[in-house]
Amino acid sequence: MEFNLDSLIRENIKRLVPYSSARDEFKGEANVFLDANENSLGSPLTKWYNRYPDPLQLKVKEKLSTIKGIPVQNTFLGNGSDECIDVLIRAFCEPGFDNILICPPTYGMYQVSADINNVTVRKVKLTPDFQLDLPAIEEAIDGNTKMIFLCSPNNPTGNSLIREDIEVLLNNFFGIVVIDEAYINFSRHKSFSTSLDEYPNLVVMQTLSKAWGLAALRVGIAFASEEIIKIMNKVKPPYNINQASQEIVLKALEGVSQVNDMIRILVEERELLKSSLLHLPMVKEVYPSDANFLLVKVNDAKATYNYLLQKGIVVRDRSKVELCEACLRITIGSPEENNQLVNALSELR
Repeated sequence: MEFNLDSLIRENIKRLVPYSSARDEFKGEANVFLDANENSLGSPLTKWYNRYPDPLQLKVKEKLSTIKGIPVQNTFLGNGSDECIDVLIRAFCEPGFDNILICPPTYGMYQVSADINNVTVRKVKLTPDFQLDLPAIEEAIDGNTKMIFLCSPNNPTGNSLIREDIEVLLNNFFGIVVIDEAYINFSRHKSFSTSLDEYPNLVVMQTLSKAWGLAALRVGIAFASEEIIKIMNKVKPPYNINQASQEIVLKALEGVSQVNDMIRILVEERELLKSSLLHLPMVKEVYPSDANFLLVKVNDAKATYNYLLQKGIVVRDRSKVELCEACLRITIGSPEENNQLVNALSELR
């Protein structure tokens, strides 16, 4: 059996004629735009925002291509990674019939998007050391499993999944394997985006929300074969990335060296914070992390969370998540914020 993309696409998506916007139909330069029913007098803000944005965000993709080394035709931009997840499920999973597979504890939007689209979710827990249980995954897959979602580095655990285990799935599963690399910039591991030519069933998601610090702009990225990207573009809303976001992203993408400096500082702070936390009596374990956060096991997660709230410090209580019992997820802050956190915890009795 071989990977066959055509067999995975929903039949109604194959027949779908995508919405053709005015900016899809016109390509090139012009001085007078009378095609899209825009307000030709401008807006209260500026003349720039009375026009619809580029529906395919080509300038942003071209700049990303120079940074990531991935061709424009292999790149999809979504309104956050959440839109990438939703578009993939809507394009390939037949509601009420197909299923996806996830490996909890993991990012919650895989489940939410599947539930919204009436797609069954099969769950195979990670092992106690937060790695893939390959025999259990093999047993859980059936003929209607269209997609496997893997998060590496994983949220909320912070660790990277073993690359060879992911490669086993890519080589033996004939649906689509989606690897969510939202935190890859904080890891020493190589991105799977360099392996697109090897695996036609591979989709790699990244984001500008984490290392690039652009969470408010909601820009997620998916890298995949040109064929998969064409299907995603067919399904997405016509103007899914607004003009302001595209402009600010383009400006931000000029700051690669500054982003690399911030990544270096955050990774250094991650190790310093881990060391400081391990000296505190209420901390039982700090798990290895390749992300910009730490999963920390404490004596009483709920009480510690509430205590920190009283001190004006917000962390994430993950103690009700399977395999994360008694754990807090703590984002790496600035040096000042991390010191404030440690000082507050050192005063907890």
